[in-house]
Amino acid sequence: MTKAEFWKVIAAGEPIIAGSKAHEWLVKFSNEALKITAKLNGSYHDPEEVRTIFSELIGKSIDKSFMLFPPFYTDFGKNISVGKNVFFNTGCTFQDKGGIIIGDNTMLGQNVVLCTINHGLAPDKRNVNYSAPINIGRNVWIAARVIILPGVTIGDNAVIAAGSVVTKDVPANKLVAGVPAEIKKSVENN
Repeated sequence: MTKAEFWKVIAAGEPIIAGSKAHEWLVKFSNEALKITAKLNGSYHDPEEVRTIFSELIGKSIDKSFMLFPPFYTDFGKNISVGKNVFFNTGCTFQDKGGIIIGDNTMLGQNVVLCTINHGLAPDKRNVNYSAPINIGRNVWIAARVIILPGVTIGDNAVIAAGSVVTKDVPANKLVAGVPAEIKKSVENN
């Protein structure tokens, strides 16, 4: 399998079976992500250095308004896109094989976890990775220790309360909280 063929598998969200050629590529990218995040997390870097290292990790340039407080963790790295004026607080962890898109002016609190990967439920399918993207809109605030599961879309201006587990889409302009997260109220300009 070529690198281009692997990216077609990723883009299509096809399952990846442990030991397959696609899995070999996945492991290669995972090891690269581990190396780059070790550099990011291993010592102090000024904000420009953090942006440079993060750009290396995701394989594309990012806006100078992006801010990240390490440590930051990811198991893949190459399927993350961030808009302008995005902030990640310390301890965020991404499983990004399925794709993570984060819109402008979005803030992630401490220890936010974004999971785009799941495994088969049946014992004989647990070595199969299934993925679905996470799409986060503009002006979203995701508070500390939130977990967002595969396939979830967060609408513009939404707020996710601390400690929530988001299992389904969140409409724009809504505050959700709980495990699983449920709509609690509308978000309005005061």
